[in-house]
Amino acid sequence: MRQVFDDGPAVTQALEAGPTLGIVNPALARDRFTLARVQPAPDLADLVDWHWVITWDLPPGATFTQAVVPHPVGQVVAEDAGFLAYAMPAAAVDQRTLSGSGGVVGTKLRPGGYRALLGLTHPGERGAVGPATILGPTAPRAATVAIDQARDGRADAAVRTVTPLLRAAAERTRTPRSTAALAALGEAFAMIADAVPGTTVAELTAGLGTTPRTLQRLFADWVGVGPKWVLQRHRVHLAAELLGREPEPNLAGLAAAVGYYDQAHFTGDFARVFGVAPGEYARRCASARARVRV
Repeated sequence: MRQVFDDGPAVTQALEAGPTLGIVNPALARDRFTLARVQPAPDLADLVDWHWVITWDLPPGATFTQAVVPHPVGQVVAEDAGFLAYAMPAAAVDQRTLSGSGGVVGTKLRPGGYRALLGLTHPGERGAVGPATILGPTAPRAATVAIDQARDGRADAAVRTVTPLLRAAAERTRTPRSTAALAALGEAFAMIADAVPGTTVAELTAGLGTTPRTLQRLFADWVGVGPKWVLQRHRVHLAAELLGREPEPNLAGLAAAVGYYDQAHFTGDFARVFGVAPGEYARRCASARARVRV
């Protein structure tokens, strides 16, 4: 479904059709809440990866806890309490419990976007959450309007409500330095996303035409984790995506496919992040898919 911003095109994408990297057990998630993704306005594309709009309507007394394995980015989210700014989570898995009915309108920032949008001198303390005061005094009212639009099934309208606040904040905080850093990080993360499984930091820096020290400093100053951490997290995200589709995976083959030289290291990394071994994760996803179909 294609919609139009006041100042450019946007695409709304449902969870069923879009990527689920980081969403734990996506089949079960699809059954409990609705997620739509909306592309950012073109002039915010350096800061914003995408907007996400979640709504839910659970039976009385029921709750549902969704787990997410975070990406190394911050978020700005319109909630009932107003707009909150979330730095990159500190925990390997971030959880949110839903009850009743409701909605939230989130903005997933690009790597380095949290520091740039908030006008900070550091990437942010991992796990930090606080009011997004950078959005100005009209933000609380805009959050209420956006959530109402989301609950009415108008994800694009909700994003149009949020966009002017983000644009005004970006105009206040953008600097030549942040623009250059975001561009360099964008190139690095695009290369990571497209990299051959098993790519090393040395290979990454060679492809970017820089040095390991320079890349490490860029990531430390703007992302808060190093490129090696990002490469490893990307491999784990890819593995979980594949395991979610295959009830009886060839684990040795999967480990090699996402860039591990042996199954033991893959299993250890996966279990440290997701809390269960890869085979068990695949079985849980398969069980959820079967329950949802029934």
